[in-house]
Amino acid sequence: MVKAKRKPIEEIKEAIAGYKNILNVGCGGCVSVCLAGGQREVNELNAVLKLHMSKDNVQKSIDGYTVERQCNVKFLDELDPMATKYDCIISMACGAGVQNMAERFPGIPVFPLVNTVSIGIDRNLGMYEEKCRACGHCVLGYTGGICPVTRCSKGLFNGPCGGTNNGNCEISNEVPCAWYDIYNRLKAQNRLDDILKVQPPMEWQNQTPRTIIQEPYENRYRA
Repeated sequence: MVKAKRKPIEEIKEAIAGYKNILNVGCGGCVSVCLAGGQREVNELNAVLKLHMSKDNVQKSIDGYTVERQCNVKFLDELDPMATKYDCIISMACGAGVQNMAERFPGIPVFPLVNTVSIGIDRNLGMYEEKCRACGHCVLGYTGGICPVTRCSKGLFNGPCGGTNNGNCEISNEVPCAWYDIYNRLKAQNRLDDILKVQPPMEWQNQTPRTIIQEPYENRYRA
C-alpha cells in the first residue's frame, strides 16, 4: 500500500499564503490507513492551520472534506457542487490523487499536503517499512520474493556484488545483504538456477530502503 507523510507546516502555510477560501480534501484510501491523510488528519491539520492563522493574525476560511478515493474519478463527483466555492484546494492524497484532483478542477490551484514516500507494509501503529519502489520491472519471481531494488543498497538486479560480508552489506554491518538473503531463500526452495537468470539493467534512484514513522509516533519508536 502507498505510504505518505505530511509536509512541514511552514511549507503548507507558504503554499496557501495567497488564498482566502481553502478546501482541504482527505482521502479514505492508502493515506487514511497509514495515518497521513484521512478525515482525522484533515481535522487535525485544519485545527493546526487555524491556530497558526490566529497567531499570525491572518484571515482565511478552511473547510475539510474526505472522499473515498482521490485516485478514482467517480469519487470526485461529490466535490463538483462545492469546489467552485473555493479559490484553492489542498489535498492530503498521494501524488496520484493530487494529479487527479488537479485534472478534475483545472481552474482551481491544487496543492499537495503530503509527500508520497513509498509502497510498504505495516510494521506497527504509525510505523511502515518500504518494500516496493514501483520500478515497473518486478523480478520477485526470480529472487525468492525479496526485492533487490529496495533491499540492496546498490539496487542490483544481478548480485551479489563483491562487498557482501558474512551476510551483511559493505556499507554497514547492521544492513543485511539482500543477495545473501536471496541466495538462502532460493536455496531453501531448491531454485538456485533462478539466481543465474541475468536481468537487464535499469536506472535506479533512492536505493536505501526506508522506514516511515508518522510524526505523532516518533517518540514511541525513537526514544
